[in-house]
Amino acid sequence: MKRYYDPEIFLQILDGIDLDNHVVASYYLRDRLEGQKFLDHFSLVQALGLEGSTGTWEKVEEDTEEVRRAMSSKMVGYHEIPSDDPYVKSAVVQLAFPIRAWGDNIPMMLLAIAGNCFAYSKHIMLTDLFIGKELLKKFQGPKFGVEGIRKLTGVQGRPLSLHIIKPKMGMTPEQTANQVRLTALGGADMCKDDEMLGDAYNNTMEQRLPLVMDEINRAADKTGKRMIYLCSITDEPHKLLDKARRAVDLGANGLLITYSVGLGAFREITSHPDINVPVMLHASHMIAMMKQIAWPVLAKLCRLCGADLMLTPTMWSSIPMVSMEEGLRTSFVKLAPWGHIKRTFPMPCAGVYPGLAEVIIGEYGPDIIIPAGGGMLGHPDGYTAGAQSWQQAIAAVMAGVPLAEAAKKPENHALRRALEKWGYMERPKTPWLRLAPEFQPRAMKFD
Repeated sequence: MKRYYDPEIFLQILDGIDLDNHVVASYYLRDRLEGQKFLDHFSLVQALGLEGSTGTWEKVEEDTEEVRRAMSSKMVGYHEIPSDDPYVKSAVVQLAFPIRAWGDNIPMMLLAIAGNCFAYSKHIMLTDLFIGKELLKKFQGPKFGVEGIRKLTGVQGRPLSLHIIKPKMGMTPEQTANQVRLTALGGADMCKDDEMLGDAYNNTMEQRLPLVMDEINRAADKTGKRMIYLCSITDEPHKLLDKARRAVDLGANGLLITYSVGLGAFREITSHPDINVPVMLHASHMIAMMKQIAWPVLAKLCRLCGADLMLTPTMWSSIPMVSMEEGLRTSFVKLAPWGHIKRTFPMPCAGVYPGLAEVIIGEYGPDIIIPAGGGMLGHPDGYTAGAQSWQQAIAAVMAGVPLAEAAKKPENHALRRALEKWGYMERPKTPWLRLAPEFQPRAMKFD
């Protein structure tokens, strides 16, 4: 007897599998066949799951029940989403993959959970990923994370400000160092190269790094605070470790690597004993995947592979790529308890300015790093005042003082000037849950 659906794949529930030895990938699928009211979604799911494990389109002799029991993915959840369109099937599908297939080999795991599966549905997105304990314990995660970076900077209980060096490329090493000096004097907690800066013809890592660190150390003599500089070292994977070592030897107290190098290469740097400085993962390359892999999944993978800090999308930025909820969920995934894995610092980013401080801190909380390029360097009174305006905005929000009120104080002149140029944003309000306006709560006044 031939069955339409393989029992080894379908006679499964999430509660019944050995979760310690599996990863569970959750997908959103939406398929439509015009004029066809019978769409066999389980056959599609079966093909999708086998593609990431044991199967091919035509079953072969060696693809036995024993093989599928041991190595194939298992459907442990199917949650149909109702639709008024009779030609549509939509569902959230959960597939469990046994880690015995690839161990802690991240590139191989990605082939299974985020490879050919994307060819099997017209609309498919990897929305979540659960990592079993046996796999999780093989990863170190961030060396520093939130607590480690706070210890290095001496900043506790509030967001950190970060100066993004601009323009992206074209400056000399001397110009770069001078810009950093000015924001360091203004109190910026960290700075970083733009992710687009590699070893440019007029500004290599070896040229700029010693100059920048010299200026940071000089500024620290005056301010009492030593800025962390995240130096860009993105390169070919076979050059990356040597470049990271050279950066540390030259005095780097932080590194920046983009997602485009690959998670395996990134993990090699963060886990190597010679690299004992925080490593930032820059997420811009992830934008190419955002229609098929949700940002919280990418954040979890990057945290797993050792990202101490990582850019976080926010709806209030100049690049509003995701919903407010997905941006916040990305941040929550970086900060949530996760076994022995340290927390990754979220960085809500892109086109932010001091007038956004209330909204960003109110949504994301104090455990964030706020990176600003033009929103610091474009201050009408210069770079030092731009850094000061961020420190003043953060201090006001943490003290519960509205920015517009804080800006009236003489000691917050830099903040006032920033608000005069860029303005102030008040977070939009929505009706009380789902009640009509006449049923919403109203303040009462008593004599």
